[in-house]
Amino acid sequence: MIPENGRLQLSKSEREALKSVYRLTTDVSVAHTGDLAESLGISPGTATTTVKRLADRGLVDYTRYRGVELTTTGRIAAVSAIRRHRIVERFLADMLGYAWNEADRLAGSFEHDLPQEVEDRIFLALDRPRTCPHGFPIPEPETLDIPAMPPLYALEPGDVAVVAVPGSTDPQVVAFLDTLGLRPGVIVEVKEKHPFDGPLVLVVDGHDRTLGATVALQVFVQKR
Repeated sequence: MIPENGRLQLSKSEREALKSVYRLTTDVSVAHTGDLAESLGISPGTATTTVKRLADRGLVDYTRYRGVELTTTGRIAAVSAIRRHRIVERFLADMLGYAWNEADRLAGSFEHDLPQEVEDRIFLALDRPRTCPHGFPIPEPETLDIPAMPPLYALEPGDVAVVAVPGSTDPQVVAFLDTLGLRPGVIVEVKEKHPFDGPLVLVVDGHDRTLGATVALQVFVQKR
């Protein structure tokens, strides 16, 4: 369990680094500092300095030329940081009226200065939301992992799922998805899946919609 003051002492760069390491190690155990630097938009040297600082605090294990992996304490801190981001996004969307695809950008500007007690009160004021505006789950406090969500293209005919769209999705792709009715929280059913990386035919709000593999791999789902 992470002490309350330990969580508050994380700097913005440390918290963002933990979140990035968590995401980069979804399918592998170790993240390379070069990939971490690219995901954060910083230089490799700056990424290495941040990682060493996290290692000194027991939040990651770092080995030169191998990479970085989260410790148990670091994993809890990373999931807590993601939880905070998603709660703030929900606050911006539900209480301030921002569009779901604006919430991701705006949340990052002030979430790091938010006292824990304020985060907790926001969560209660929002009636304990289960997902962020993009459709991704808000994890419980002090948990190690966030349930994985497969891409839409992984579904097979007959599968029914709820849609989630990352905040980092290209605005043109978001606009295209919107024309199909594919928005966060929408329920879809796969009607057909053409072979050899062919398109999906989906039932969205009673209408058949066709979506190519490239875009379907950028949309995530929670199966029902």
